Amino acid sequence: MSLLALNALSAMRGDMLFANLNLTLNKGDRIGLIAANGRGKSTLLNILHGRYEAASGEVTRARGLKTGLLRQDVPPDLLALPLYDAVLGALPPEQVDFDSWRVDVALDELAVPHDLRDLPLAALSGGWQRAALLARLWLGAPDVMLLDEPTNHLDLGRIGHLQNWLDTVARGTACIIASHDRAFLDAVSNRTLFLRAEASQIFALPFTAARAALAESDTTAARQFENDMKAARQLRQQAAKLKNIGINSGSDLLITKTRQLKDRAEKIETAARPAHAERSAGDIRLANSGTHAKALLALDRVDIATPDGRVLFNTGTLWVNKGDRVVLLGANGAGKSRLLAAVLAAQSGEATGLRMAGSVVLGASDQQLAQLDGFATPMAAVAGAFDVGDQRARSLLAGAGIALDRQTGPIFALSGGQKSRLAMLVLRLTQPNFYVLDEPTNHLDIEGQEALEAELTTQGAACLLVSHDRSFVRHVGNRFWVIEGKKLVEAESPEPFFAAALADGWP
Repeated sequence: MSLLALNALSAMRGDMLFANLNLTLNKGDRIGLIAANGRGKSTLLNILHGRYEAASGEVTRARGLKTGLLRQDVPPDLLALPLYDAVLGALPPEQVDFDSWRVDVALDELAVPHDLRDLPLAALSGGWQRAALLARLWLGAPDVMLLDEPTNHLDLGRIGHLQNWLDTVARGTACIIASHDRAFLDAVSNRTLFLRAEASQIFALPFTAARAALAESDTTAARQFENDMKAARQLRQQAAKLKNIGINSGSDLLITKTRQLKDRAEKIETAARPAHAERSAGDIRLANSGTHAKALLALDRVDIATPDGRVLFNTGTLWVNKGDRVVLLGANGAGKSRLLAAVLAAQSGEATGLRMAGSVVLGASDQQLAQLDGFATPMAAVAGAFDVGDQRARSLLAGAGIALDRQTGPIFALSGGQKSRLAMLVLRLTQPNFYVLDEPTNHLDIEGQEALEAELTTQGAACLLVSHDRSFVRHVGNRFWVIEGKKLVEAESPEPFFAAALADGWP
């Protein structure tokens, strides 16, 4: 049964976001929506929900169809409300008195603790805010859920619960899911739409398999375009030869044949379509200044504690060598960020039991992108902090996806993806040989995640990182430290931790 049908749908925001998009959404479909940052995912979801108008084309909806949109941001008018009241407000006023029980059911299904339900949304973490927005959406009994980055702010346990919720409570509801979490998409989608300015493509496959099919399709298209243009060149060469012969011999037949060959070449050139070339959202490049030291960091039975002195775990005896890409795994609140902070303090000699080689140059990035703090503009963060000159700074910023008109504007006005790319540029200019990264893929699209993976694995710089992104961890890590109870232990693989965390659900 068709729920939604898109015919030649187009949308613009300055440039064309997507054009001539044709898509049919059927009952049971779970479509992963893939595009780089700022390339139209949220716009498409808002068009399907009726909040935005398309530039052209049409959307046909089944009679009485109800859509529910999970937005990335919390509406400002909800922030001051207690979580329970924010969800209750999704019910029509005439249903509040006799349908309020549905709020409790929805919050129970999403495992929202009772002690959080009376707290204002503004006081809660991003993860619980997402849960409240999802509960509001679900109260509307939608036929189609439009989910915009549903895993933002969620740890692995919460992602596991969301996956389970989609597979059980919301099993019969069709979804279109915009996400940069590749492992999540593989777990929940059965179709994948790659949104493009022209010739968007859809495959009846989850993300990883669809990505391989897309690459094969693009390769075939590139080969076909090359063959078409080669055939057109050969026809023009034949036409040129016949033209000379025809002029010299005075043969009208050859002149006619020449014109026919040219017409065929023009038709081939007009019909030929070049293979898709993705417009980059900005380069991510890192550096490795190198070091002769073998062991860059040594941990000798260090107690990692809270600010008030409560011991979270002991590190035992561990070390980081050149080329090690160590992933630190543990539940939220286990002390991962506290260990990273201790490592940063070790460079200044402030951490007992942590020894760092004298040749180490640290490059650090946390979830708040603190390396950008203190800089008003992207230009100040580059030209003002590094000896690169204004012209070179402009070029570097443009390469990182920050247009000229944004380079002297406030950093806070940049998108999340642009801030992440700027932060990686600042790290690169620091010329580190040891990276300490806390959730570095936050706000990065899939292109950016893969670029960061490639840089970390090919540059050979050592790193210690924390990430909830399973695909990123699998591609980057070559060593894995897991916080188990009060100990930090080395594991051969992250998979047992992933399986346990996903099974635990939301705490």
